[in-house]
Amino acid sequence: MDTQNLRTFLVLADIKNFTQAADQLFVAQSTVTNRIAELERQLGKKLFHRDNKSVSLTPEGSLFLTYAKRMIDLEETSIKEMNAIKQYEHSLRIGTTNTIYECHLVETIKQLLIARPACALTVTIGHSASLLQMLQDGLLDVVYSYLPLVKSGYKSDVFATDSLVLVTSPKTNQYHKGIRKEELTKITYLFCNFALQEVGLFIRELFPTFYQFHFEIDNSTKLLEFLIDGIGYSFLPESLVKPYLLTNELETVPLLGFKTPKINSYRIYNPMQANHLYAFSPILEFNL
Repeated sequence: MDTQNLRTFLVLADIKNFTQAADQLFVAQSTVTNRIAELERQLGKKLFHRDNKSVSLTPEGSLFLTYAKRMIDLEETSIKEMNAIKQYEHSLRIGTTNTIYECHLVETIKQLLIARPACALTVTIGHSASLLQMLQDGLLDVVYSYLPLVKSGYKSDVFATDSLVLVTSPKTNQYHKGIRKEELTKITYLFCNFALQEVGLFIRELFPTFYQFHFEIDNSTKLLEFLIDGIGYSFLPESLVKPYLLTNELETVPLLGFKTPKINSYRIYNPMQANHLYAFSPILEFNL
């Protein structure tokens, strides 16, 4: 299957306009049309609904979208690895959520870069579900995630346990002495929709069903600047906010009558890659 056609499909699926897709790809509009037509002939399925006003994916096109992205990723990864063989003795591809990266991996990666100068290191930051899929597709060697992978052939080791704390700016904190569960709806709560299994469910259940939060974002590290500026409260991993607690830019709010669950972070990998990962085990502490 021609990867040029796949890339054209991905651009059109994102932009949903043949003219704009052609401009982005620096080709004629007829070239985009022909590439999509060829791809549809190969698959035997219609990938787009088209009319004079709009372009949209068919159900088959939506299904194919994920696989097309993975095929392009596989091609790019294989080319990178072949080039790395000439320059480096080892290569390591790490996938991690942004919060785990900020809380636990920055210093470890610095150690790796210093201790393994003959290593090509690639770090991909994303959401747990997509990272775990990339691991299974062979695009990553190890994933650091809040979600374990319960699947034969993979190990999910707990490598860090964190506390969940309610934090805000000392300048605007109205609950220095503590807050009760029923008072949470009275505060300006900034919600991070990070997938932490029982932790995410715990936070949701603190508030009424379909509760409209004042602000929502899917990256917990992006909440820090709002909290430091005195805009609201949020539950965050203690290791993430610790530097700001030490400088008194943030403070924790005592919880009255309820407790938060612990947050487990997992290191997930395929033990069958033990020979490949062995060179990094002293630093990354693989349980090989």
